[in-house]
Amino acid sequence: MEDRPRPAPVSPWSSPLIMASLVLLGLVTVPAGSLDGQVVHEDLSTQYGPISVERVVGGLEQPWAIAFLPGGEMLVSERPGGIKLVSNGQATELFGAPEVHAQNQGGMLDVVVHPDYEQNGWIYMTYSKGDDDATVPALARARLDGNTLVDFQELFESNTPTSPGRHYGSRILFLDDGTLLMTIGDRGAEPDRAQDTRDHSGTVVRLNDDGSVPQDNPFVGDPAYTPEIFSYGHRNIQGIVQHPATGEIWATEHGPRGGDELNLVEAGVNYGWPVVSKGRDYRTQEQWGEGRRAPGMEDPVFEFLPTLAPSGLAVVSAGDFPDTWDHNLLAGGLRSERILRLVIEDQEVVHAEEIISGELGRIRDVRMGPDGAIYVATGESDGGIYRITPAG
Repeated sequence: MEDRPRPAPVSPWSSPLIMASLVLLGLVTVPAGSLDGQVVHEDLSTQYGPISVERVVGGLEQPWAIAFLPGGEMLVSERPGGIKLVSNGQATELFGAPEVHAQNQGGMLDVVVHPDYEQNGWIYMTYSKGDDDATVPALARARLDGNTLVDFQELFESNTPTSPGRHYGSRILFLDDGTLLMTIGDRGAEPDRAQDTRDHSGTVVRLNDDGSVPQDNPFVGDPAYTPEIFSYGHRNIQGIVQHPATGEIWATEHGPRGGDELNLVEAGVNYGWPVVSKGRDYRTQEQWGEGRRAPGMEDPVFEFLPTLAPSGLAVVSAGDFPDTWDHNLLAGGLRSERILRLVIEDQEVVHAEEIISGELGRIRDVRMGPDGAIYVATGESDGGIYRITPAG
């Protein structure tokens, strides 16, 4: 006969209001899922006013990206595989997601909706495909029919299969002109490939929304370059946005030991990896590559010190937030467990502030929601989605 535990006695401390208050005071811990829909940090101090953090949903397996649907639901990708639909604090697995090779940093990665989603219904996703010998980052799209992804189309895959597990990049960004950018890491094994202009590794590629090559890409017609390349010499971009006021494309990129970068990404530019870097060799602590800069290779706009381990990147639309936050960047960090607010003026970071530092865990994605709140995914084995608003 199954050994069943006795029912727990009812306690006067089990009131949701009392429990939430005790959690905020740090006096009790609670099991996964029990804080969904509740405030977990009520009054975190920032330089221009306090913020509040609510957990929208927990119990997710390494959530990687958040996308918003017009009806208020969210799509959340989980790195080990699959996409979930989150509605009213409940997460439902979608059928029809592509098969992925989930190993180390690989698996189901970014998810975004087409800017004209209400007309065409397209959802875009990136993921690692392949086997234990070799994988590639791939881009696909599908439509949502109830709880099923239908009309699946694979649009693009990187042209050089590589041993699995490292540096996929894989953020998607739709630009104002209707094209999209996809970031592809150097894949880790052979960093020099980021300087091979016939290899997609270590690049940002630009595609039409059907996966075809825009004819105004910077290297179209040049046989020395694969035509999808928009920029190259990147190590591993994990956050990318287009600034709504200036049209500038900003990206956060992993360095080796140190050397995490904020870059202004422009067409046809070489960003130097692995010839130059601000970082150090993991084993020897010596300067990586040939130095910190070189002619013909673009310097980063900002170096994150201490190390950020960059992840999601967002642009604040102030809304209820202080006007001083309007159009600032929010840069998430994995190992650092931080979110930095970056003030940009004339393509220069003039101020940086930590608004989250260890309160939520590893920050995998940061997005502005349609309701004007900041949404955060924590990349843990028991990860969650959190909503940040001004306190009060």
